[in-house]
Amino acid sequence: MTTPAIDAVHVRAPGKINVFMRVGAVMDDGYHDVATAYQAVSLYEDVRAYPADDFSVTFGGSIDTSDLPTDGSNLAIKAARMLAGKTGYTGGVRLEIDKHVPIAGGMGGGSADAAATLVACDALWGTEASKEDLHAIAARLGADVPFALVGGTAIGTGRGDRLSPALATGQFHWVLALPDSQLSTPAVYSELDRHRERHSRDIAPAQFTPTVDTAVLQALRAGDPAMLAESLTNDLQAPAIHLAPEIGAVIELGEMNGALAGIVSGSGPTVAFLTADLDSALDLQIALSAARLTAVRATGPVHGARILND
Repeated sequence: MTTPAIDAVHVRAPGKINVFMRVGAVMDDGYHDVATAYQAVSLYEDVRAYPADDFSVTFGGSIDTSDLPTDGSNLAIKAARMLAGKTGYTGGVRLEIDKHVPIAGGMGGGSADAAATLVACDALWGTEASKEDLHAIAARLGADVPFALVGGTAIGTGRGDRLSPALATGQFHWVLALPDSQLSTPAVYSELDRHRERHSRDIAPAQFTPTVDTAVLQALRAGDPAMLAESLTNDLQAPAIHLAPEIGAVIELGEMNGALAGIVSGSGPTVAFLTADLDSALDLQIALSAARLTAVRATGPVHGARILND
């Protein structure tokens, strides 16, 4: 099939916060065994797909995208090519991506781009891939891509790509302190490994199978931000702060200005502050902005990659 089914498709996919993250041993594929609780939040990537003979991508949006690759190494281009290969589609796609999730910020912006691209190209090309096929391609693209497809709240195991839904009631209010700098995910994991090696006499070796604490699941089910704040955990937070010490000062500032708790999102350096309600979120956003930090409000959980009618 080489003729697109429609003229253009607009898909929106969310960034994510890891409200809980335990990191175990390095697996045979080089990734770490993790157990994480994802929540999709209302900071979105917008992908528009248009018919083309080859594969290309351009970027816009509210953040600086000047350093992003636009060749075949881009995750969205990889997603489109993999879907074409899987379905036998012989044409291409022109992608226009408006980015609002921080780049290399621990919120899965690139993963959201890839997930949105899979949904957009499937609709544009009329390839009618199954959910299982899309999920399988997503898992090959990266650990966070499958979650960007489904959104909501979910538990991720393995590399984080084996998903099971988690019940979350109500709405959680977050304030995100967006970074001026970036952190490499592999660098943060490597720092965690070095930290564990340095302190091997003081801490148990990471040869366990990580699991998500039941307290996190109970807090999500109850829709209770205070309960969830007590359970926020991220094994990558300490190594992220070691690589970027300013993160620690940001967390302290937020917690001094009304946040129930702050946590590094994923591998950082974005800091996600959980607040009691909308008013508290507004107050915290003002306080962080007064300190010359870029702060945005978001709520969760929200849906995963979804086609919009422009």
